[in-house]
Amino acid sequence: MIQVHHLEKSRSHRVLWLLEALELEYEIHLYSRDSKTQQAPEALKKIHPLGKSPVISDGELVVAESGAIIDYLVQTYGNGRLQPSFDKTHDWVDYRYWLHYAEGSLMPLIVMQLVFKQVPKQSPWFIKPLAKGINDKVSQRYLNPQLKRHLGFIENHLAQKGSFAGEWPSGADIQMSFPLQAMQATQSLAAYPAIASFVKRIEADPAWQRVIERAGPLTMPGE
Repeated sequence: MIQVHHLEKSRSHRVLWLLEALELEYEIHLYSRDSKTQQAPEALKKIHPLGKSPVISDGELVVAESGAIIDYLVQTYGNGRLQPSFDKTHDWVDYRYWLHYAEGSLMPLIVMQLVFKQVPKQSPWFIKPLAKGINDKVSQRYLNPQLKRHLGFIENHLAQKGSFAGEWPSGADIQMSFPLQAMQATQSLAAYPAIASFVKRIEADPAWQRVIERAGPLTMPGE
């Protein structure tokens, strides 16, 4: 049986969603973050040397990285489901693009935003004003414009197609779920109705609801 090494406040929920969408049996091994550092516990290093999550094990095989996990599960157990076939060229290209875009382009910006917001909070009191000033400038000059550009790009795609690639939900939709849910948790999506609709569609999906019943609600670091 597939084992999911599931870290709270992490990207693991989307792997559980994929497993539910594929109607596969699996077991969850839950790990809690350190209350002070918010880092993953050392126990995860026994599963994978980097000690990150999500990680799955399937027999003797250990697979890390969300994109690789999605690829492995869809290719191994999908039987043609959750990804477009290669003969549907445009959908196939979209699928591969968004599967890699989520972690390669969008998540680094979201993580940078989270890290810079934490810098003033974690700084000694006497440099908090300086740290806040740096955070404000980086956000104003770089992070906010970049995120606005990316959200506009995603909004345009979803407004035209409704999902990221092929039939709902594809592996690309599942991969893109976490960054968009993370964005919703930190800002209003009123200016991006197609993205907001996509997130609501996730929450209404029966497979996602089964994840919440089994693993609890999705929460973000800092919550």
